[in-house]
Amino acid sequence: MPLAKPIEFVNDTPGERLDKIVVARLGEGFSRTQAQKLIDDGNVSVDGAAIKAGAKLKGGEFIRIAIPVPAPQQDVQAEDIPLRIVYEDADIAVIDKPAGLIVHPGAGNEHGTLVNALLARYPEIEQIPIAPKRRGIVHRLDKDTSGLILAARNATAMHKLMAQFQARTVEKTYVTLVERPPKTTTGRIEAPIARDPGDRKRMAVQRGGRPAISEFETIQRYKEGYALLRVRLLTGRTHQIRVHMAFVGCPVVGDVMYGYRRQRLMRGQFLHAARLCFDHPRTGERLCFEAPLSPRLQAVLESLTPI
Repeated sequence: MPLAKPIEFVNDTPGERLDKIVVARLGEGFSRTQAQKLIDDGNVSVDGAAIKAGAKLKGGEFIRIAIPVPAPQQDVQAEDIPLRIVYEDADIAVIDKPAGLIVHPGAGNEHGTLVNALLARYPEIEQIPIAPKRRGIVHRLDKDTSGLILAARNATAMHKLMAQFQARTVEKTYVTLVERPPKTTTGRIEAPIARDPGDRKRMAVQRGGRPAISEFETIQRYKEGYALLRVRLLTGRTHQIRVHMAFVGCPVVGDVMYGYRRQRLMRGQFLHAARLCFDHPRTGERLCFEAPLSPRLQAVLESLTPI
């Protein structure tokens, strides 16, 4: 099988397992199982040698990842699904994703996803050497989270953008309505997140989890007890804002997984990716984009009484 242009870098995370380092470098489009297969198949070398996926590295090693280019597959169908395009060029697309749109196909959701829509609008992403169901996807938003999401249109752009996410140079700012105001108007939550051992569909704050940092500020408080927050992510863990806000006693409105099972204000979580900044993968120019709240979320706020 032919190989894509290898990814080469120097390991700057001492004490970490090789498979986790590979996942961090390749981004959310690659699972740990896929990374382990790359290593087991001899497509990852450390200082020129093949080592086991679970080996812990000291830092400073030269790592080379060669990703096999998969043969064209038809398991993900192109579907003509309307998209709100905020920006597009030959390398990237910035999309304002509506709540309810799943990002990529999975069990029980093979159609009607963002990836299906991307394949129809940008058929060249089928050539990106990554898991077919996640081609073009640089980062993810939950199904019920609306707002800005970045997609790559070619392999070079994808790898460069993933490197920015790993280096934490991408700025991601969200707006969320929470059930009660935090104790301080601004704050920083540093609480590691890992898969909940009691429920694999959930994440949880756990000692030994992956580092997770969120910064928040209060935009508006309401007489009904809610608070509108602006949250900036310094890391990108699964469900991070939802887990962190529940952890400090301020669950996201509409979040039945981490918040209240009975919701009195709306169905679907009030969480919107409002601002996204990154360096263009070809030109290096710093780009920033913003997306307003949807009419549905705006209507929720208009039903409340500001303090």
